Amino acid sequence: MHYKVLGKSDLQVSTVSFGCMSLPAANPAESIQLLNQAFTNGITYFDTADLYDKGENEKLVGQAFRENRQQVIIATKVGNQWRSDGSGWDWNPRKDYILKAVESSLQRLQTDYIDLYQLHGGTLDDPIDETIEAFERLQQQGKIRYYGISSIRPNVIREYVKRSNIVSVMMQYSLLDRRPEETVLDLLKESQIGVLARGSLAQGLLTGKPPKVYLNYSEKEVEKAAQAIQNLVKENLSPATMAVQYVLHPPAVVSAVLGIRTLPQLQEALHIPNAEALSENNIHFLQESIRPLLYEQHR
Repeated sequence: MHYKVLGKSDLQVSTVSFGCMSLPAANPAESIQLLNQAFTNGITYFDTADLYDKGENEKLVGQAFRENRQQVIIATKVGNQWRSDGSGWDWNPRKDYILKAVESSLQRLQTDYIDLYQLHGGTLDDPIDETIEAFERLQQQGKIRYYGISSIRPNVIREYVKRSNIVSVMMQYSLLDRRPEETVLDLLKESQIGVLARGSLAQGLLTGKPPKVYLNYSEKEVEKAAQAIQNLVKENLSPATMAVQYVLHPPAVVSAVLGIRTLPQLQEALHIPNAEALSENNIHFLQESIRPLLYEQHR
């Protein structure tokens, strides 16, 4: 496993990390065992959110790491408030809600601090300064070590870069979603803010699932991109390895956060960091296989 420092923090993050959202809650013992296997094999960063499974996902993470809490990096998210009747959730980035929600997350995670607390979205209509005040207060109180945002919106990201002390931005990024390459990756690199990439496999479309329309790509375009990935596969390497190596290529990207829910998925993820990095020629080959998308909104 390889590690990088996340932005201006002192968090040493594994270059492939564990996205916990898909962990099955029906068999908690199995999920906890999977989390511990990941940790034993070098994964240090585990990403969850209070939204996932109405907090049950945080509970799984908390149970898994209560004995070795200081050896793992636990990240969770806030901003989506469940309605009292459980019918759905509403966006709430207000200071009073964040200060209240963190207490519930700490309790579910069985910890007295969160390594990385992330705003789970964001718009320009939010009370951004108020949101930042909440994170800054929590940091001063020692309840969180660092904070970041999870967003794909360049206009929102720019505001947090200018106005806050975020150390990370989580965003969707893959060969089938190259929008971050337009401006955001360079901005975050210059600002020493680490990128946590999600969706690196594009819902499995880059790793063997039947092609379908994805974002603004046609089925034929998706198939062409998947074939380009396949053309780079070598002995003992999988399409997933190639797809993730593409995402890890930009200097701004610290880790690919992979959704893991089974042992075979974990085993495949663990092989990715040890593979040889893609050459510039290979990167260019992949980029030539499909037209880049540009942000049409939130620019």
